[in-house]
Amino acid sequence: MTAELHTLTGPYALDAVSDVDRAEFERHLGECAACRQEVAELRATGARLAVAVAVDPPPELKPAVLAAVARTRQLPPRVPVVRKLSHAKTWQVRSALFGAAAAAVVAVVLGVATTPAPVTPAPVDSVLSAPDAAAIQGVGEGHATLVVSRSRNQAVLLASDLPALDAGHAYQVWLIGTGGARSAGLMTSERSQRMLVADLPPDVDRIGITVEPAGGSAGPTTPAVTRISLA
Repeated sequence: MTAELHTLTGPYALDAVSDVDRAEFERHLGECAACRQEVAELRATGARLAVAVAVDPPPELKPAVLAAVARTRQLPPRVPVVRKLSHAKTWQVRSALFGAAAAAVVAVVLGVATTPAPVTPAPVDSVLSAPDAAAIQGVGEGHATLVVSRSRNQAVLLASDLPALDAGHAYQVWLIGTGGARSAGLMTSERSQRMLVADLPPDVDRIGITVEPAGGSAGPTTPAVTRISLA
């Protein structure tokens, strides 16, 4: 737990925090009665302020809005780009993953970091060969592809072109769900490609990559530079 978490009561009450910060702060709220009370008080104050300045809309506003809705094309909901892996695509991903492994990236299995060493084909093939294997593209810095198999509760993350970091920092991957943000490990390779293999708990619906101190953090301390939605 970091002291900075206590300063997020205001932004959290106003829904002005990132998804990663929200998950970590909500976990903190379960342990900190003072922050829970402050959030409740800030929300109550915000409600009072809203009521104090509220004004009745002009009567012509409702028909004008309904008319605008009737002539405005509705956009479909935004959903993550999920593609089933074709045979050719599977080999493309496998080639990239094995290339990263040969470059001695850090592998993370069961959410526990190992020493730098090439990843054996078994965990990668376990995901890529799953009937439900699907590739999801991330948004944010660099290029990130997450290959997910829900039937095997595993995922393989391949990231490239992330901005270079100094020796005191590293990229840390977070599994985010109803249980909060849990570390999946560090991506400490100095190469252009970084790979991570991890178990994927059923409740996880988001992946975030943040910049953390070289040894890693117990929870996210910076906004995510890359995000992947599994929902």
